[in-house]
Amino acid sequence: MCHCLLILKPTFSLRFQNIIQNPVCIFIRRWHKEPIPVTWEKPDIGWTKLNFDGSCKGRKWKASIGGVVRNHKAEFLLGYAESIGHANSTIAEITALRRGLELVLENGWNDVWLEGDAKTLVDIISRRRQVRCMEVQRHLSHVNSIIPEFNNCIVTHVYREGNRAADKFAQMGHQLKKPTIWRLIPPEEVLSIVDEDAQGKIVLRRR
Repeated sequence: MCHCLLILKPTFSLRFQNIIQNPVCIFIRRWHKEPIPVTWEKPDIGWTKLNFDGSCKGRKWKASIGGVVRNHKAEFLLGYAESIGHANSTIAEITALRRGLELVLENGWNDVWLEGDAKTLVDIISRRRQVRCMEVQRHLSHVNSIIPEFNNCIVTHVYREGNRAADKFAQMGHQLKKPTIWRLIPPEEVLSIVDEDAQGKIVLRRR
């Protein structure tokens, strides 16, 4: 019986092993990857931080936006959310950023940290990359016209686990009939997240 096993063709044996073992190996590699600890970080003294997010749902791309502004003590200054009709994720993200920037400018905050979980958009803003979509370009031009109005402005990417408050506002936007702004006191739906962020809660990101 053992001898019969030994005369199997190598090509067949390797193919059989690949079919059986590869999915298992992939699963094991993924299982053993260490989760990434993610926290929301406070801005420096004198700075305000805007976290923004966009949300799209369903086949018709029903979109909404949201964002939150906090100070160096992690105190809630302002939150916003609204439904924007039909749009893809990129349009939703940059619309969320644009609206947040307008509110920051209106309130006279001059040293601003912008943070979102859409890495492609963050790269477009920070590296001044060109885009082909005319609608995105229109929003981008407006964003680029606002940024120089601040004394200092930085933009960074964060994993979604560090952008939970903005994500919650964006989700709330789907249910709103008109644009809504909250000042100084966050809505109940976001209160626990804001408190956890202020306390430096670590959220593990599974790869």
